Amino acid sequence: MIKIATYNVENLFDLKKSGYEYKEYIPNTVSQWNQKTYDIKIKHTAKVIKDIGADIIALQEIESLEALKDLKNRLKRDGLYYQYYAIADAKNTTVKVALLSKYKILYKKETPINATFRYRNILEAKLDIDGEPLYIFVNHWKSKGGKENERVLCAKKLYQRIEEIGFNNNIIALGDFNSDYEENKRLNKWHNNTNGITGINNILHTDELTTKASTALTCKDCLYNLWYDTAEGNRYTYKFKKRKEALDNIIVTPYLLKNKNFHYISGSISHFTTDYHVVKGKINRWQMSRKKPKKHLGKGYSDHLPLTAEFLVK
Repeated sequence: MIKIATYNVENLFDLKKSGYEYKEYIPNTVSQWNQKTYDIKIKHTAKVIKDIGADIIALQEIESLEALKDLKNRLKRDGLYYQYYAIADAKNTTVKVALLSKYKILYKKETPINATFRYRNILEAKLDIDGEPLYIFVNHWKSKGGKENERVLCAKKLYQRIEEIGFNNNIIALGDFNSDYEENKRLNKWHNNTNGITGINNILHTDELTTKASTALTCKDCLYNLWYDTAEGNRYTYKFKKRKEALDNIIVTPYLLKNKNFHYISGSISHFTTDYHVVKGKINRWQMSRKKPKKHLGKGYSDHLPLTAEFLVK
């Protein structure tokens, strides 16, 4: 059995001034993003990842390879060693997606959405899982600050690449899609500039036809969102004004539901919570002072909960 996870760590910036940082993350300024607070952020992020104990974990909002390596080294110090790693750093965006793995990464490549800095590249990695090939796509789609056509564009690029590989393969697309598993039912008027078409449901074909594993298996070009394999009340990794949202998703080719040698374990999809990450019903995010200029307090973890799923390898 292997555990695969995704986790938006919330702004893990390094201490090098690149010119692309958010104002509060310019190092060694009044915001107090410095060696002390950086070390705490690394320590806290590593604690969550260690407690998850995943064999493969996709990460979002990593600024650089240096930050990823610092996190990897801290995890090794804490007793969790990921021998293999990759980051989508071909484009100098503010935050990037990355991957840590105990299994060998055979190659990594990036799928650009377009040339602008509004979009983060999708990270593609092919892994060797005890002889079984696994394709992983780490996503961080455009935030809800943008309208749905921007997430549709991300979905089209992802789906096109999955089509090229072929649906009769072990493929997992995961990460922060900034989309609910039923975005087509929640799409509000402000976001809807696509006549109701959503990236996650309509473009990736995770719509009403594939809400059950049994029906997903009959579709040749559909994908299956593992959120449908748990109780509706458990389907969230984020809270906005007390409203539970499932912005993070793990989506698979139906082939992973039937492959005898390597398949998803039914009922294993779950958001990951601890008594330190969720306090009094609230997600204990990385904390900053409310008064301006905002300052890092050296407390908290992330505004997202991790999401995990388990797979059986024979």
